[in-house]
Amino acid sequence: MAVSSEQTVERPAEAVPFRSFQVRVLRTLRLSPSFVRITFGGEDLADFADNGFDQRIKVILPLPGGGFTPLGDDADWYQRWRALPQELRNPIRTYTVRAVRPGARELDVDFVLHGETSPASRWATYAAPGDPVVVIGPNAAFPGPAGGQEWAPPAGAEHLLLAGDETAVPAITAIAESLSGAVRATVLLEVPGAADALPLDVRPGVEVTWLPRAGARHGDLLIPAVRAALGRIASSAVPGAEAAPLEDVDVDAEILWEVPQSSGGAGLYAWLAGEAGVVKLLRRHLVQEAGVPRSSVAFMGYWRLGRSEAA
Repeated sequence: MAVSSEQTVERPAEAVPFRSFQVRVLRTLRLSPSFVRITFGGEDLADFADNGFDQRIKVILPLPGGGFTPLGDDADWYQRWRALPQELRNPIRTYTVRAVRPGARELDVDFVLHGETSPASRWATYAAPGDPVVVIGPNAAFPGPAGGQEWAPPAGAEHLLLAGDETAVPAITAIAESLSGAVRATVLLEVPGAADALPLDVRPGVEVTWLPRAGARHGDLLIPAVRAALGRIASSAVPGAEAAPLEDVDVDAEILWEVPQSSGGAGLYAWLAGEAGVVKLLRRHLVQEAGVPRSSVAFMGYWRLGRSEAA
């Protein structure tokens, strides 16, 4: 299969929930030692759906020698990517939309920088205006929900708890800034260092705590902070129901990901994301020890320590 400098696709007649968007880097903004915001631009973004919250996208990066292998623009693009020989597979990583401005044809994505240990971090470190990428994102022309969002608190929630590490910061901060403050929210964010605490525009009632590791292990600050937060939240929000059984998940072999489709009404709603081993411990504490109904806890293992994302 030939590799082109731009990915050329034919649009299907029927709108698909997710489609490819041909974009280029417009500008970069170093937010902190560990975060850079990259703004993409392109006429395609006029059709990018502005869904807010924790909208997931795929970012397709250039091959080491430059260029993109065409994948098509229908629902089977990922299967075609998997079938390619390794040398023709563009690196693909999952990110969260930080902001989208369809009228201006702009899309903001916050990247976590951790040196040159992964294709995405290496690319983001050196990204410059004009660099091309392909984004697989929600299609504004699709008539129904596109998917790729996990934030779904019940209408009767009395307290919101959001907790995660630096990989969850873009999603959690986007959610936090969207909250009205009518329901109290506790936001706990573990990041590599104190300089990674980013300024946020949140309303009263949304309490944000940054937890700089400063060399500590992943979870060393986040786990006790979640335990302490549960102790402060009113007992009516944490009912202390009989602990629900939890099947064990081998986070080295399986994906730790469960989002309740029909969450329990009043009480606490928790949204946890980040390193899978840490999320597994938090999940066990909330459901088995604190008695939070399983239907009120969304947990997502974004990554696993010592392993890279396959796509």
